[in-house]
Amino acid sequence: MSAAKTASPLQNPLKYRAIFLSDIHLGFKGCQADFLLDFLNRSESEFLYLVGDIFDGWEMKKKTFWPASHQAVVNAILAKAAKGTRVIYTPGNHDESARHYCGHRFENIEISDTAIHITADARKLLVLHGDQFDSVVKYSPFLSKVGSSMYSHLLFLNRIINGARRLAGLPYWSLAAHLKHKVKNVVSYIGKFEEAVVASARLEQVQGVVCGHIHHAEIAMFEDVLYCNTGDWVESCTAMVEAHNGALEILRWTEDAQRLTTNELDEPALNAA
Repeated sequence: MSAAKTASPLQNPLKYRAIFLSDIHLGFKGCQADFLLDFLNRSESEFLYLVGDIFDGWEMKKKTFWPASHQAVVNAILAKAAKGTRVIYTPGNHDESARHYCGHRFENIEISDTAIHITADARKLLVLHGDQFDSVVKYSPFLSKVGSSMYSHLLFLNRIINGARRLAGLPYWSLAAHLKHKVKNVVSYIGKFEEAVVASARLEQVQGVVCGHIHHAEIAMFEDVLYCNTGDWVESCTAMVEAHNGALEILRWTEDAQRLTTNELDEPALNAA
């Protein structure tokens, strides 16, 4: 059993102005729901952005997979919305059926194709999933789903490796993320994706953009535009958070959760962006 399964809500939670999550893939066996539930239980925010692929409709069409941990994640998000957190959901390609409900609100959750977030230091950020800029998804859905199937097999191998690592007392490690950084074509694809997203942000005349989709967490300046990718909860268990002064940071929860102590919870150290 992972540490995340036994963690309980803390008396002094991590407090942020905004939390950005994407690519959770609930309904898919590769979803790291226990780690996410641990993060949700440990954190509070005024805004919670769900930046697409929260559910994996592609996998759920193949077979039903909905363990208690996945329902617990949904319940935790609904509880935050009920308690006053403003929750904004911008669907992606794996949960594209939710796009039919853009402009509506359900259980205090706003659904919108894109959103604008204004940081505490007055930066205007465009928020969207990002599949709109993926030429494979946009022009060849069949090819994209073939790639998704191969990815599922890779993540199955990832689960076997991490099962062995847990038995050996070793921390979580992502094989998929490791290979992604080593394969030249993937690195090239990520670069082109980032350029397309940043170009769109310039057209929208905003200071930055927040997206997901490619499972590669990053905060970087592209000349005059801030590019933010929230990463995922399949490979790397990452979230982007905004502090109350507007500083942005990528949390890597499988690493950061181990380092946090009760004395650090009220004022977490942030690498400002």
